[in-house]
Amino acid sequence: MKKKLLALMLSASMVLSMTACTNNPVSSSGQPTDSTQTPATDSAQPQITIPPVANLTGTDTSAIPGLEDGVLTVGMECVYAPYNWTQLDDANGAVPIVNAPGSYANGYDVIMAKRICEAYGWELQVMAIGWEGLTPALDSSTVDVAISGQSMTEERLREVDMAGPYLYADIVCVAKKDSEQSKATGISQLTGTCTAQTGTVWYNSFLPQIPNAQIMPEAETAPAMITAVESGTVDFICTDMPTAMGAVATYDSLTILDFTNTDDNFKVADGDVNLGISVVKGNTALKDAINAALDGLTAEHFNALMAQAISIQPEI
Repeated sequence: MKKKLLALMLSASMVLSMTACTNNPVSSSGQPTDSTQTPATDSAQPQITIPPVANLTGTDTSAIPGLEDGVLTVGMECVYAPYNWTQLDDANGAVPIVNAPGSYANGYDVIMAKRICEAYGWELQVMAIGWEGLTPALDSSTVDVAISGQSMTEERLREVDMAGPYLYADIVCVAKKDSEQSKATGISQLTGTCTAQTGTVWYNSFLPQIPNAQIMPEAETAPAMITAVESGTVDFICTDMPTAMGAVATYDSLTILDFTNTDDNFKVADGDVNLGISVVKGNTALKDAINAALDGLTAEHFNALMAQAISIQPEI
């Protein structure tokens, strides 16, 4: 199938987020070039050995819809660190963004897309597409898959099929370190204004669970959400753990409020924290092929690869 390479323009927020990454080289499979182990964030924590990329190159995938040409076209926002971001060069294994000449995509989603493509010997293409445009891009065959930190919710599974999970992410809040919100030990103690990214379970399902929250309009992008709390426009935000970790890695004024192991926490369904890879409805062959490439990777492996993405992410 011939891919439709639409002239999808990048948003201003993506252009503003472009910056060079820190110098911490990783291989195309997401592993450091000088080690097969992820760096430990705490010397007391055991290092996790990440399995090599699956060898599925002998598998005939030419009949899979979208893969007849051996090219996997992946849609992602390219503004959603640490899942995906834009940078100005190919440092740390970044790949060109086909609809934004001179720009490159990197992040956890790119690392995972590269592992999947390497497993089968597919060529990888990345297209930058806004959050609300990901499913339409699948439906129009502009992209073959969307890898962009999407939750495997019942609502989303009515629109697309999803491979995975390719990450499990707890739901947390982020606030200023010196704020009243930072003292909260549960969601019932949170007060003040808040927001989350538009079109996410963070905004639609979790902020409404906070009894004393003053919910403000949605943030259009993850960077806009993080900027809102860092600038004091809102008192706190709701997001997932990887996004929160990326935020505090960039802004030392922020802190993560994690109520996961308390009784005063969000009510979370599996689909809200299991992140998947979207394919068009009915493309079971592609979904199964992706699952085969992910086979053998555990939650610990996913977290180790995410830690590597966070270690090379640019400023949000």
